[in-house]
Amino acid sequence: MPLNPAPEEPQIHESAQGPRVTPAASRTAQTPRPVPGPRPAPVPRPAPPAPPAQRVPKATPGPVPTAVTTPSVSASVPQVQLIPASAEGALDAAEEAVDLLLDAGRAPGDILVLTTGDPHPWAAHELSFGEAAYWALHDAGDDVFYADAAQVQRAAGRPVVVLAANGGPVDATAGTLPVALARAGALLIVCGEEQQINSVLGAGV
Repeated sequence: MPLNPAPEEPQIHESAQGPRVTPAASRTAQTPRPVPGPRPAPVPRPAPPAPPAQRVPKATPGPVPTAVTTPSVSASVPQVQLIPASAEGALDAAEEAVDLLLDAGRAPGDILVLTTGDPHPWAAHELSFGEAAYWALHDAGDDVFYADAAQVQRAAGRPVVVLAANGGPVDATAGTLPVALARAGALLIVCGEEQQINSVLGAGV
Protein backbone atom coordinates (compact mmCIF):
# COMPACT_ATOMS: atom_id res chain seq x y z
CA MET A 1 0.00 0.00 0.00
CA PRO A 2 1.51 3.24 -1.03
CA LEU A 3 2.51 5.68 1.61
CA ASN A 4 0.84 8.99 1.55
CA PRO A 5 3.33 11.68 1.16
CA ALA A 6 3.87 13.79 4.19
CA PRO A 7 1.73 16.81 4.14
CA GLU A 8 3.59 19.87 3.04
CA GLU A 9 4.11 22.44 5.61
CA PRO A 10 2.20 25.49 4.80
CA GLN A 11 4.46 28.20 3.45
CA ILE A 12 4.15 31.44 5.14
CA HIS A 13 4.46 34.29 2.73
CA GLU A 14 6.28 37.33 3.83
CA SER A 15 3.25 39.39 3.17
CA ALA A 16 1.47 37.48 5.80
CA GLN A 17 4.08 37.94 8.38
CA GLY A 18 2.79 41.41 9.33
CA PRO A 19 4.74 44.60 9.65
CA ARG A 20 8.24 44.35 10.87
CA VAL A 21 8.89 46.09 14.10
CA THR A 22 12.33 47.55 14.57
CA PRO A 23 13.43 47.29 18.12
CA ALA A 24 13.34 50.61 19.85
CA ALA A 25 16.84 50.11 21.11
CA SER A 26 18.24 50.02 17.61
CA ARG A 27 16.73 53.38 16.59
CA THR A 28 18.97 56.39 16.65
CA ALA A 29 17.29 59.21 18.49
CA GLN A 30 17.21 62.35 16.38
CA THR A 31 18.35 65.55 18.01
CA PRO A 32 15.50 68.05 17.94
CA ARG A 33 16.28 71.00 15.70
CA PRO A 34 16.00 74.39 17.34
CA VAL A 35 13.04 76.40 16.35
CA PRO A 36 14.22 79.51 14.52
CA GLY A 37 13.29 82.65 16.37
CA PRO A 38 13.97 86.36 16.06
CA ARG A 39 17.62 87.19 15.83
CA PRO A 40 19.02 89.09 18.79
CA ALA A 41 19.63 92.76 18.13
CA PRO A 42 23.27 93.47 17.33
CA VAL A 43 25.21 95.08 20.11
CA PRO A 44 25.99 98.63 19.00
CA ARG A 45 29.65 99.47 18.80
CA PRO A 46 30.77 102.37 20.94
CA ALA A 47 31.18 105.53 18.92
CA PRO A 48 34.78 106.66 18.44
CA PRO A 49 35.76 109.48 20.79
CA ALA A 50 35.23 112.90 19.36
CA PRO A 51 38.38 114.87 18.59
CA PRO A 52 39.21 117.52 21.19
CA ALA A 53 37.63 120.83 20.40
CA GLN A 54 40.10 123.38 19.19
CA ARG A 55 40.20 126.46 21.20
CA VAL A 56 39.64 129.57 19.17
CA PRO A 57 41.73 132.47 20.33
CA LYS A 58 39.70 135.47 21.28
CA ALA A 59 40.00 138.26 18.78
CA THR A 60 41.70 141.33 20.18
CA PRO A 61 39.64 144.40 19.36
CA GLY A 62 41.30 147.46 18.00
CA PRO A 63 44.95 147.99 17.05
CA VAL A 64 47.66 146.13 18.88
CA PRO A 65 49.60 148.39 21.25
CA THR A 66 53.15 149.14 20.16
CA ALA A 67 55.79 149.13 22.83
CA VAL A 68 57.85 152.32 22.92
CA THR A 69 61.23 152.42 24.57
CA THR A 70 61.61 155.31 26.96
CA PRO A 71 64.93 157.15 27.10
CA SER A 72 65.43 156.53 30.81
CA VAL A 73 66.80 153.20 31.98
CA SER A 74 65.58 153.65 35.53
CA ALA A 75 63.55 150.72 36.83
CA SER A 76 61.04 153.17 38.31
CA VAL A 77 60.04 154.47 34.87
CA PRO A 78 56.82 152.77 33.73
CA GLN A 79 56.50 150.95 30.46
CA VAL A 80 55.09 153.04 27.61
CA GLN A 81 52.80 151.61 24.93
CA LEU A 82 51.53 153.43 21.87
CA ILE A 83 48.23 152.71 20.13
CA PRO A 84 48.24 154.53 16.78
CA ALA A 85 44.99 156.44 16.29
CA SER A 86 43.75 159.64 14.73
CA ALA A 87 42.57 162.48 16.92
CA GLU A 88 38.99 161.49 16.10
CA GLY A 89 39.58 157.82 17.01
CA ALA A 90 41.86 158.31 20.02
CA LEU A 91 39.02 158.23 22.56
CA ASP A 92 37.60 155.00 21.12
CA ALA A 93 41.07 153.46 21.16
CA ALA A 94 41.45 154.47 24.81
CA GLU A 95 38.11 152.81 25.64
CA GLU A 96 39.25 149.58 23.96
CA ALA A 97 42.51 149.73 25.90
CA VAL A 98 40.57 150.06 29.16
CA ASP A 99 38.42 147.06 28.23
CA LEU A 100 41.52 144.98 27.53
CA LEU A 101 43.07 146.00 30.85
CA LEU A 102 39.93 145.01 32.76
CA ASP A 103 39.71 141.69 30.87
CA ALA A 104 43.33 141.02 31.82
CA GLY A 105 42.46 141.37 35.49
CA ARG A 106 43.28 144.99 36.25
CA ALA A 107 41.10 146.52 38.95
CA PRO A 108 39.01 149.48 37.75
CA GLY A 109 40.51 151.66 40.46
CA ASP A 110 43.98 151.09 38.97
CA ILE A 111 43.19 153.01 35.78
CA LEU A 112 43.23 156.75 35.08
CA VAL A 113 42.15 158.01 31.62
CA LEU A 114 43.23 161.49 30.46
CA THR A 115 41.95 163.38 27.40
CA THR A 116 43.61 166.30 25.64
CA GLY A 117 40.50 167.37 23.70
CA ASP A 118 36.83 166.90 24.43
CA PRO A 119 36.20 165.33 27.85
CA HIS A 120 35.05 161.76 28.11
CA PRO A 121 31.21 161.50 28.27
CA TRP A 122 31.48 159.97 31.75
CA ALA A 123 33.50 162.93 33.01
CA ALA A 124 31.08 165.43 31.46
CA HIS A 125 28.16 163.62 33.10
CA GLU A 126 29.74 163.46 36.55
CA LEU A 127 30.87 167.08 36.43
CA SER A 128 27.24 168.09 35.91
CA PHE A 129 26.70 167.20 39.58
CA GLY A 130 29.47 169.55 40.68
CA GLU A 131 33.24 169.31 41.00
CA ALA A 132 33.07 168.25 44.65
CA ALA A 133 31.09 165.11 43.83
CA TYR A 134 33.26 164.50 40.76
CA TRP A 135 36.55 164.57 42.65
CA ALA A 136 35.04 162.55 45.49
CA LEU A 137 34.76 159.69 42.99
CA HIS A 138 38.43 160.16 42.16
CA ASP A 139 39.43 160.06 45.82
CA ALA A 140 37.33 156.91 46.44
CA GLY A 141 39.42 155.08 43.83
CA ASP A 142 36.79 152.41 43.22
CA ASP A 143 36.39 152.83 39.47
CA VAL A 144 38.09 153.99 36.29
CA PHE A 145 38.47 157.75 36.51
CA TYR A 146 38.31 160.05 33.48
CA ALA A 147 39.79 163.53 33.61
CA ASP A 148 40.80 166.35 31.31
CA ALA A 149 44.53 166.57 30.72
CA ALA A 150 44.43 170.13 31.99
CA GLN A 151 43.36 168.75 35.38
CA VAL A 152 46.04 166.09 35.52
CA GLN A 153 47.91 168.01 38.19
CA ARG A 154 45.02 167.42 40.58
CA ALA A 155 44.68 163.72 39.71
CA ALA A 156 46.63 161.31 41.86
CA GLY A 157 48.85 158.66 40.35
CA ARG A 158 47.53 155.21 39.48
CA PRO A 159 49.24 152.03 38.32
CA VAL A 160 47.97 152.52 34.74
CA VAL A 161 47.39 155.79 32.92
CA VAL A 162 45.72 155.90 29.49
CA LEU A 163 46.23 159.13 27.55
CA ALA A 164 43.87 159.85 24.64
CA ALA A 165 45.37 162.52 22.37
CA ASN A 166 41.97 163.46 20.96
CA GLY A 167 42.69 167.03 19.91
CA GLY A 168 42.91 170.20 21.93
CA PRO A 169 45.71 172.78 21.69
CA VAL A 170 48.65 171.99 19.46
CA ASP A 171 51.01 171.49 22.38
CA ALA A 172 48.45 169.68 24.57
CA THR A 173 49.93 166.23 23.97
CA ALA A 174 53.51 167.39 24.38
CA GLY A 175 52.65 169.13 27.62
CA THR A 176 50.58 166.26 29.01
CA LEU A 177 52.89 163.33 28.23
CA PRO A 178 55.54 164.11 30.89
CA VAL A 179 52.90 164.55 33.59
CA ALA A 180 50.99 161.43 32.51
CA LEU A 181 54.23 159.47 32.61
CA ALA A 182 54.88 160.73 36.12
CA ARG A 183 51.36 159.68 37.22
CA ALA A 184 51.68 156.14 35.80
CA GLY A 185 53.03 153.67 38.31
CA ALA A 186 53.61 150.73 35.98
CA LEU A 187 52.16 151.41 32.51
CA LEU A 188 51.38 154.41 30.30
CA ILE A 189 49.25 153.80 27.20
CA VAL A 190 49.15 156.64 24.69
CA CYS A 191 46.44 156.65 22.00
CA GLY A 192 47.24 159.14 19.25
CA GLU A 193 49.18 159.87 16.09
CA GLU A 194 52.29 157.74 16.08
CA GLN A 195 54.62 160.32 14.54
CA GLN A 196 53.59 163.01 16.99
CA ILE A 197 53.91 160.74 20.04
CA ASN A 198 57.30 159.40 18.97
CA SER A 199 58.60 162.92 18.37
CA VAL A 200 57.57 163.95 21.87
CA LEU A 201 59.05 160.79 23.43
CA GLY A 202 62.22 161.22 21.40
CA ALA A 203 62.60 164.74 22.73
CA GLY A 204 63.41 163.31 26.14
CA VAL A 205 60.07 162.79 27.84
